[in-house]
Amino acid sequence: MTKEPLQLLYIADPMCSWCYGFGPELEQVLNALPEAELDIMTGGLRAYEKEVLSSEKRSTIMEHWRQVALVSGLPFSDQAMAQTDFVYDTEPACRAVVTAKLVADHLSGRQLLQVFRAIQHAFYAEGRDVTQAQVLTEVCVRSINQLEQGADYDQPSFAETLASPVAMATVQEEFRQCQQWGVRGFPALLMVHDEALHMLTSGYTQAEQILQTIAQVRQS
Repeated sequence: MTKEPLQLLYIADPMCSWCYGFGPELEQVLNALPEAELDIMTGGLRAYEKEVLSSEKRSTIMEHWRQVALVSGLPFSDQAMAQTDFVYDTEPACRAVVTAKLVADHLSGRQLLQVFRAIQHAFYAEGRDVTQAQVLTEVCVRSINQLEQGADYDQPSFAETLASPVAMATVQEEFRQCQQWGVRGFPALLMVHDEALHMLTSGYTQAEQILQTIAQVRQS
């Protein structure tokens, strides 16, 4: 009997701090399972937020960031968050991930993860405002071209797709699908097994525990 292919589904938001902190753990999981196929979907943590971030909410979020930094050891910059008119809308960053899928639809899930991480790094480590289309376009096109080893994806074309009704509708559909699956917390890592979805983790979890859970599901 042939072994069922290992399919993982990663549901996250580029502007979710625990998703950022989970990056090294996910990398360990993928390195331990080189045969695993990965798909990425965006969850929309704070999608369509309209209000300017209050000082109270900013303080709460910064406390979360301190916890993530402590656990993960990853760098954080509060430069974007420090803007007095900052609106913590995660939809544009999620739509940028979807746009990368649309313009470079041959990328594997593992490759797309590099684009996802580039957005995270820009926001968390560099303090760039990834709610802005210009920033997202620059970050994503640079990341895609690095993956393609010098391909000539251009920023105007990416920006056009990023602003398109297709990208907006596609990211909305991803949000809806995640809700239908009952995914409420991010990051979430799921596994397809026996034609069913199995939740491996909802929230930050260490790689060792995830690998144990995968082994248990595969034996069931």
